[in-house]
Amino acid sequence: MGLFHLALFLYLVSPLSFVLSQDVEHGSVNVDGAQSIADTDENFICATIDWWPQDKCDYNNCPWGNTSIVNLDLSQPLLAKAIQGLKPLRIRIGGSLQDQVLYEVGYLKSPCQPFKKKNGGLFGFSNGCLQMERWDEINQFFNKTGAILTFGLNALNGRHKTKHSTWVGDWDPTNAHDLINYTISKGYNIDSWEFGNELSGKGIGANVGPIQYGKDLIKLKQIVNTMYDNHNFKPSLIAPGGFYDKDWFDKLLQVTGSGVVNALTHHIYNLGPGSDVNLDSKILDPDRLSKVESVFSNMSETVKKYGPWSNAWVGEAGGAYNSGGLGISDTFVNSFCALLWNQLMGKKVLSASSDVFSPFLRTYAHCSKGRDGVTFLLINLSNKTHFLLTIHDREAKEDDGAKHILKENSFSSHIKSAFSWVGTKASDVTFREEYHLTPKDGYLRSQTMLLNGNPLELTHAGEIPSLDPVKSDVHSPLHIAPLSIVFIVYPNFDAPACALEHKKTLF
Repeated sequence: MGLFHLALFLYLVSPLSFVLSQDVEHGSVNVDGAQSIADTDENFICATIDWWPQDKCDYNNCPWGNTSIVNLDLSQPLLAKAIQGLKPLRIRIGGSLQDQVLYEVGYLKSPCQPFKKKNGGLFGFSNGCLQMERWDEINQFFNKTGAILTFGLNALNGRHKTKHSTWVGDWDPTNAHDLINYTISKGYNIDSWEFGNELSGKGIGANVGPIQYGKDLIKLKQIVNTMYDNHNFKPSLIAPGGFYDKDWFDKLLQVTGSGVVNALTHHIYNLGPGSDVNLDSKILDPDRLSKVESVFSNMSETVKKYGPWSNAWVGEAGGAYNSGGLGISDTFVNSFCALLWNQLMGKKVLSASSDVFSPFLRTYAHCSKGRDGVTFLLINLSNKTHFLLTIHDREAKEDDGAKHILKENSFSSHIKSAFSWVGTKASDVTFREEYHLTPKDGYLRSQTMLLNGNPLELTHAGEIPSLDPVKSDVHSPLHIAPLSIVFIVYPNFDAPACALEHKKTLF
């Protein structure tokens, strides 16, 4: 039975008749809608465009093609549509080679030439070049598509390499100053300048000590403040764009002091190298995925203790490093539907948990985006277990166990009388909206994703397809199939935290 027909079968018959010989686990998901536990940025979805040339190869595979910021075809209609579909999308220009990029503006001490293979060069390449004609094209394109731009500056300029991979000496800001000056003169909007890429701690290919790095950040901050002094908007300064090393990050914030670093960026590649033949199982291993939580916790402590004026950002997260895994990184098993996240998930994060025994069910909840209610994201990492779930308000369940998510109280009644609900009033909404994402033919390495059983493919006109839900009775059990990603929208979930947030957006 196909997945689409299986889902249809579930909606039409009693859940008890589904059990058959399948591995099914029943449980409930509890969410606290009274208050939020965190907030994500408005532009939570972000992407990096790297500098790698066509001849960047790993494990006998050269996957980059024309995807570098220097050769990407900016006239592709689909590229613009994808960026606009994820609006407001933050795009970071940066990556391993950014600390070898010279900008063809002002006075250069050496020729500005494209990247070339070089024995003994950092990452096996020579210095590269960003021509101002290309910089113009980039800015015009991102301005047209509404992208929020973060640009990674070369933080090794002027330094020299000593033993191993350590670089010492003061940073030479001249070329960066000239680029910023040119950018301002052209009226280009840069949301943030990032200083360096993966130079923290032991570094990747190269490293700089935190004291020297901090002094150079102070210098860059002074440049940014001076050059944008008479402008309404001043870009943020973010750093270091590297892997978290507690002592190094702590020292950096202590050296720079208050207000210098606006966001502390770190990278996550928790799957290891792309050559690992066990990438599939690593992606589906809940214990491995949960280990990254300790990094976030430690980063938060660093910011809280040494840089409360700053924020913690994940600047880059690619799963497997060294260009990803062939036949893995661009398939369903390593996928996530950012379009649906951007369409459905609001900024406020709610506390959600399940009482199922299996560790393979991942549960998340946010206030719905631009509307009342709550949206859940449920990910089933198991290749055999089906979950049949009910959704409960944690407070209501603790009170008497009999109340349902459609509960009424004086507060919610007041909100419902004051504001229009999407489509209909909350008390009349008896359905939930479901978005079930599965791989085509059940093949985890498929490059085609199904939404509610239908392939997500470009239309004949080359447009991104509409992402339409199926509707189910709000009281019926929720089915989560093996190896699926599911977004569930409850338009009538009584969540005061979300009602208050939605009220703010209306006024």
